[in-house]
Amino acid sequence: MSSAPAKADAAPDPCIVKTGRRRHNPARPLKPTMPLETTSVHDRALVWFRRDLRCDDHAALAAALADAAQVWCVFVFDREILDSLADRRDRRVEFIHDSVAELDAELRAAGGRLIVLHGQARSELPRLASQLGVDAVYANHDYEPAALARDAAVAFALEREGRQWCSFRDQVIFEKDELLTGAGRPYTVFTPYRNAWRKRLVDSDTAERTVRPRGRLAPPTAGPAQQPIPTLEQMGFARTNLRELKIPTGMSGAARVFDDFRERIGRYHQARDYPALRGPSYLSVHLRFGTIPIRRLARFALEVESGDPAAADGARTWLSELVWRDFYFQILHHHPHVVGRAFRPEYDRIRWESGALADERFAAWCEGRTGYPLIDAAMAQINQTGYMHNRLRMVVASFLVKDLGIDWRRGEAYFAARLNDFDLAANNGGWQWAASSGCDAQPWFRIFNPVTQSRKFDPQGKFIRRYLPQLAGLGDKEIHAPWQDPGRGAQGGRRDPGYPPPIVDHDAARKATLIRYSAIKGA
Repeated sequence: MSSAPAKADAAPDPCIVKTGRRRHNPARPLKPTMPLETTSVHDRALVWFRRDLRCDDHAALAAALADAAQVWCVFVFDREILDSLADRRDRRVEFIHDSVAELDAELRAAGGRLIVLHGQARSELPRLASQLGVDAVYANHDYEPAALARDAAVAFALEREGRQWCSFRDQVIFEKDELLTGAGRPYTVFTPYRNAWRKRLVDSDTAERTVRPRGRLAPPTAGPAQQPIPTLEQMGFARTNLRELKIPTGMSGAARVFDDFRERIGRYHQARDYPALRGPSYLSVHLRFGTIPIRRLARFALEVESGDPAAADGARTWLSELVWRDFYFQILHHHPHVVGRAFRPEYDRIRWESGALADERFAAWCEGRTGYPLIDAAMAQINQTGYMHNRLRMVVASFLVKDLGIDWRRGEAYFAARLNDFDLAANNGGWQWAASSGCDAQPWFRIFNPVTQSRKFDPQGKFIRRYLPQLAGLGDKEIHAPWQDPGRGAQGGRRDPGYPPPIVDHDAARKATLIRYSAIKGA
């Protein structure tokens, strides 16, 4: 496989759904260009932005601009999603709001605009398409069951009025049935999937889907009267600590985060497991909302892997993380029962802890009161910032399921409500991995020891001290298991007496878990 990038227009997208077909740097404004004398497939088209909040390397936008003489753009703050959110200070809503504002500014600089609506997308889209008199609506594929149902409803309403629904692969490199085993079945083990992914990959798979406005973006005065972007307050939400946390938003924010990681990718394989280090890319929320294209990231990793021997290991490891993302999307596509049930049906027979004690322990886990410092610091991180380091996601999930014996679905739902980068496919895949109920999961008899994990991946307790300052006075050895400390830290300071003792004994919990799982494995 050659890893050199292909030319901009080298690759038609083979994965297009029609009910119809088919380099901008975020640091540089998208410039309008003169119209070209080309034949248009449609007089008017509408591009629906969803989890792709950018105007560069955007499959649906590129195709619409190539196909139609005049193109409108729209984003809908979908009430079917927003009204279900219990927390009205949701960082994700604020992240989207800020990113939508930047996208509108970029489109205006190119001669167009972004129509922003607040309502139910399944009714707002067909209504807007009718008002604008468009021939087709262009969008990029979504994969979650609720999104698929929404898109089917929109497509049906459009077709009923003689309009086309055109959708494109954009947020993954390979999807659905594009990678199958030699027997024609979906992969359920990651390593052979990754090998097939890399074997099939050609330059066109990561080539940029070049966006050329060509004067075809409908000007701001065209169509329905432009309404200002609704404020968070108008939609029933309030500002969060997103800006205080300095979480970059939009295309420009994604570009800054990516530029920072480009300098660190060579150390990724060594630093990624240590939560006190700046090891991860921190691009997950930008991938989730599409403020940066997956093709650019995969292309960069391939270029580093093949062109910089000193950084190749880090690039290779990070590319594998991007492949995991594709893997879980295709699992969700082929096995939609994983939403709510175990990938391996026998694991649905596990008898999880329930009742008042289980509820108390679940609350202690959620609130970071388990008495295990690494667990509690990780939960403080997600509660305060909406982010959790990937190594810690595995450790706290294992602790909930295999130390507390609590159903993985409760933890999955908690993460879904808290994570800025929540993605159904990856979140479900990660939790089922920890619970040993998923595809290619952690073996059921392997159970993380939270103290061992703490000593290995936060050896000096730097991460713990950041989120549990009441333990700052403990020494590097004592901080991982403070119940074993006589009460005095390395500098003679005493730990906060309010920090709780462990809510479970790990060794006893491990034995109980082996019994719980062996009962359904027939061991």
